[in-house]
Amino acid sequence: MFPDKWEVMPKDSVRQQLKVLESLIRQAQIIIHAGDPDREGQLLVDEVIRYFGTRAPVQRILINDLTPAAVSRAIQSPKDNRDFRRLSHSALARQRADWLYGINLTRFYTLSYQQQGEQGVYSVGRVQTPVLGLVVERDNTIENFQPKPYYRIEARFKAQEEEADQRSFTARWLPNEQFQNYLDEENRLLNREIAEQIADSVRSRPGTITESRFRDRSEAPPLPFSLSALQIEAGRLFRMGAKEVLDTAQNLYERHQLITYPRSDCRYLPEGHYGQREQVVRAIARVAPDLQEACSGADLDRRTAAWNDKQVDAHHAIIPTSRPTPNGKLTAAEEKIYGLISRHYLMQFAPDAVHREGKLTVRVSEHEFRATETAILEPGWKALELKLREGRNEPDKTPLPRLEKGEPVFCEDSSLTERKTQPPQHFTDATLLSAMTNIARFVTATELRKTLRETDGLGTEATRASIIETLFKRDYLYRDSRHIRATDKAKALIGALPKSVSKPDRTAVWEANLESIRRGEGDPRQFLETLKDEIRAFLDKPQGQPAQDCEHAGTESAEARPHCPKCRAPMTERDGKFGRFYACTRYPDCRGTRPLEEAAPQDGTGQKPIPCPHCFSPLVRRKGKKGWFWGCSNFPGCRQTLDDDNGKPAVRLRKST
Repeated sequence: MFPDKWEVMPKDSVRQQLKVLESLIRQAQIIIHAGDPDREGQLLVDEVIRYFGTRAPVQRILINDLTPAAVSRAIQSPKDNRDFRRLSHSALARQRADWLYGINLTRFYTLSYQQQGEQGVYSVGRVQTPVLGLVVERDNTIENFQPKPYYRIEARFKAQEEEADQRSFTARWLPNEQFQNYLDEENRLLNREIAEQIADSVRSRPGTITESRFRDRSEAPPLPFSLSALQIEAGRLFRMGAKEVLDTAQNLYERHQLITYPRSDCRYLPEGHYGQREQVVRAIARVAPDLQEACSGADLDRRTAAWNDKQVDAHHAIIPTSRPTPNGKLTAAEEKIYGLISRHYLMQFAPDAVHREGKLTVRVSEHEFRATETAILEPGWKALELKLREGRNEPDKTPLPRLEKGEPVFCEDSSLTERKTQPPQHFTDATLLSAMTNIARFVTATELRKTLRETDGLGTEATRASIIETLFKRDYLYRDSRHIRATDKAKALIGALPKSVSKPDRTAVWEANLESIRRGEGDPRQFLETLKDEIRAFLDKPQGQPAQDCEHAGTESAEARPHCPKCRAPMTERDGKFGRFYACTRYPDCRGTRPLEEAAPQDGTGQKPIPCPHCFSPLVRRKGKKGWFWGCSNFPGCRQTLDDDNGKPAVRLRKST
C-alpha cells in the first residue's frame, strides 16, 4: 500500500510525482492493485506496475463503492492479481485492435481522397464510423423519402341494452390477415377503396364486445441516472449537447463536489448507500430550494430496486452527495443538471404512479375495432418529473364505458381519415446518444443483436460525447438548428466504405471475441492476426471507391487525368493566357501546372500516386546526374528517396531522414 504522504504530496511537478511513484513501487514488499473493476481499470494499473519492473507480489481489491465500510470490506479480502490477467489481456487486445484498425484505414482513405484533390483527414474508426453511418443513413432516408397516403378507419359505438353504460366511444379498425396485401410494414392501410368498403360495411351495424379489460397499473419510479441516460434526458428537456452535459456534470463533481462520479454506465446504487439517504436529502433541500417541498415529503422508509449490489460494477449511478453547499455560485446549466439528478434521486422515496388503463375490443361482422383509455389516477413520483412543455396540458380523454365481454353494441357511425406517411426525424444530441446506447436495434443478425444488448452499445459512457464532438471537428457533421446532419464529405466517405466498416455489427463481433479472451477461451494474438488479415483485404481490394469531386469531375476520370508535379493531386484543363493547359485542382493552395501534351509525363505523375514510406506524402519521379530516381514531394521537409525500377519506385530504400 502507498503511504499517507502520497496523498498530500504537492502537485507542482508530474515528473516529481512519477519519481515518487517509481520509488514507492520499487521499495514495496507487496502491491495492492485497486484499479476500477473493469478491463480498462485492470490494464491501466497493470501497465504502470509492469513499466516500473517491480518483482513484488501484487494483490487485487475490487472497489465499486467508496463508502468506508465497503472499502474496508474490499481491503480485507484481496485476491491474487494474476487471477485477473485475462481481463487485462482483453483490454490490451481491444486497445491494439482499435489502433490498428483506425490508423490503417484512416491513412488509406485519407490518401485516396488526397489523390483526387481533397483536403483534410478522412478518419475511420470502429466506433466513430458506425455512428457516422447512422447519421448518413438517416439523412439519406429523409432525403429520398416519398410520402404515401394511408387511411385510418374509426367507428363510434354505443351499448344496445338500456341497463348497460350508455356512453358512446370511438374505436379504431384493427387490420387482419385478410388485408395483408394492402398494408405497409407498420400495418397501415394504403388502399382507399378498401378503406371505404370497410367503413361502409360496419356503419349502422350491430356488434359485440369481444374483449373488456380495465385495471389500475402501478409504475415504479425510474432508476437514477447513468451518464448516457442523463445526457439523453438533458438533451430532450434542455437541448443541451452531450459534451455540455458531461462538462457540466464534471464541474458539479470536481469543483462543487455536489454529485458522485459522473462517467458511470450504471443506474444502480450500492446497498450501503441507503444509510446515507437522510443526509443526501437534506443537502438537496439546501442546494436546490425549489425541491424543498419534495424533500420534506420524501418517504425515507421506502426502498426501491435501485439499491442492489449485484447490479453495481465499476461505478454506481450518479446521485447527489451529502455536501450542502456548492463551491461558489452555480451556473444556470449546473442548476439544471443538479436539479435533474436530484429529482431522480428523490423519486426513489416517492410512491408509485398509478395509471388507470382500459381496453374494449368490438367485432362487427368480420372486422375488429379497438378503443383504449389511459389516465393517471395517482401521480406519485411523476409529480417530480419535468415536462417538455409545462404550459401545454393535453385534455383528458373521455373515459370508456364499463362494458362486459359479450355485451351487444351498435355502430352509430364510421369515418375515414386520409393521412400521409412521415419520414423519420433528423438526429438530435439526445436521439443520437440514445441510438448509440441502444445500437442493437440497428443490427439485423440475431446473435450480434444479442451481444450488443449485453454490452454498452457503441462507445462508452465516458467517450460517446467526445466521439460525437470529434465527428463535428472533422467536418463530418454539422448542426441545423437542434438537428445533427451529415456533410457531403461524410456521405462520400460512407458511400465509399465497405458496409462491414460503416455498420455497428463489427462492435458486436469484437465484444464477443474480447469476452472470449476474458474467459480464457480466446487467443488475443489470433484475434489481432485475424484483424490484420481483414485490414489487408480492405486495403488490397476496397469494396467501394471514393466519390468524385463534383466540382472537378469531367468526362475523364481522376485516374485518366495527369497528376500535379508538385503535390500529386489530379489536374484539370483550364484556359490561360497562352491557351489551354493542365492546372492543379487544389489551386490556389497549389499552383502546379503542365502542358497538355504531358498527359503521360515521364516523371511518373501520370501513374497512380505512391505514398512516401517515411511521411506518406506522394512520391515524384525525378531525373538526376545518375538517371531517374524517386523523391518525396514534401522535399525539403522530407528527403526520402528510392531507386527507379522501370518507371516505378523500388522497394529498397535509397535514403531516409
